Amino acid sequence: MMNMLEEAIIYATVLHQGKVRKFNGIPYILHPMEVAQILSTMTDDQEVITAGILHDVVEDTDGTLAEIEKRFGKRVAYLVSSESENKYPDEAREQTWKRRKEESLKELSVSTDIGVKMLWLADKLANIRSIARVYSEQGEALWKKLHQSDPAMHLWYYRTVAETVELSLNKTGAFKELIKHINYIWPGTFDSEKAKYRKYREVSVEGCRLLGRGAKGDVYRYDDELVIKVFNQNNTYSDVEREISLSRRAFILGMPTAISFGIVSVGNRYGAMYELVDSETVSQYISRSPGQVDTYAGIMADMDRAIHEITVTHDDAFPPAADRIKSYINGGLAYENEALAKKCIRLIDQLPDTCTLIHGDFHTGNVFLQNGEPLLIDMDRVSYGHPIIELSDVYYFYLIMGEEAPSIVENFMGFSYDTAKQFVDTFFRRYLCTDDEARIAEVKEKASLIGYARLIRRLRWKGTPSEDYRKKIEFCIERIDALTGRLDTLTF
Repeated sequence: MMNMLEEAIIYATVLHQGKVRKFNGIPYILHPMEVAQILSTMTDDQEVITAGILHDVVEDTDGTLAEIEKRFGKRVAYLVSSESENKYPDEAREQTWKRRKEESLKELSVSTDIGVKMLWLADKLANIRSIARVYSEQGEALWKKLHQSDPAMHLWYYRTVAETVELSLNKTGAFKELIKHINYIWPGTFDSEKAKYRKYREVSVEGCRLLGRGAKGDVYRYDDELVIKVFNQNNTYSDVEREISLSRRAFILGMPTAISFGIVSVGNRYGAMYELVDSETVSQYISRSPGQVDTYAGIMADMDRAIHEITVTHDDAFPPAADRIKSYINGGLAYENEALAKKCIRLIDQLPDTCTLIHGDFHTGNVFLQNGEPLLIDMDRVSYGHPIIELSDVYYFYLIMGEEAPSIVENFMGFSYDTAKQFVDTFFRRYLCTDDEARIAEVKEKASLIGYARLIRRLRWKGTPSEDYRKKIEFCIERIDALTGRLDTLTF
């Protein structure tokens, strides 16, 4: 009786019969066999190796996932599906190249099955071996023979794959070989040390107290002196390096921020260590003493105003905050109401280029109090732009997310929605240095317009909107429509 691997070899050979590889005309079946061989250097898991043999069946033959599942099981079918791109048969492959890659990379980034990362690494290594061989013979002429003729796009793709699998597989020979080939074709892409044996310091947060949650990860109290930010699984080493680099640049300019002194691995995720002795987040202080919310809102407002007094130059290399806001609009509202989205974009484009430093993720879960002094973490969105953008973040975190469901704010911040409302009211009064209700309401309205656009994007990113989500999206659209009807500027 044949085992799984033998059956997979016969099955794939039959389905790939008559097909040849692009560059050398050899039978196509040799490619999945090479992928299987590479996988065998990383694992003895027969399901993973079987998926390597079958990984191109769905994408390049008449084979189906249903048939693979019937013959080889659910996990093998899942592994193959992770490597199978949407074909978009009615469009030219040249036109869909980047879209197909982005969609499949998303699957790679969110999968928790190590077999997916192994399969991707093996396939991309087999492919780049072929590309590197032809590149050594033909040079830049190579790219004209591919569906994507821009070498920069291929670099983006291979670099992203390498960064995504690095933490899990950086000790394997396959990973080191992939890095060498990338650096051969695109010199200097990776530090050459990545192609050598590297062991990250491994730590565990089991039993550690969770201090807060953010869009990029969770923050834990590691011991009396240290906290650790554990990044989400789809964050790469480069993402962590980038955040640390931004925090150092912001610190030099005067933003009160904690600086990470080391990158570690926490299971299959990256972590950044911070020295924050006997400190807690402002969220924790408010949760413990909600009656003192006005005091802490004042601390936050004073800190934010001080940050906004810092101006940057283009040489400081911070990104424009307006780009982030426009991505919210284009990723949500534009799909619902293109004309309304254009009105919002126009208001964003009309904001003066103030070159004001902006944290970009300003909330009480990202501010620690150490000896009474506030220190920021979570610096991946540090940017420059008009302060209304930062104020819109505050309005969104504490009020608009609660309109979606009060429990979202309560779970995210650690205190009640009513306390969050009081926080916002005090924060805006203190930030604007006024008790003028009309003035406060005006700025809140302007901040809310951006916040509602952001919520639409959040709801759409959850997948096909349910009936409940559709009602919330329509409510947001109504609010934005009314606001754009009476606002001719977002400045204040």
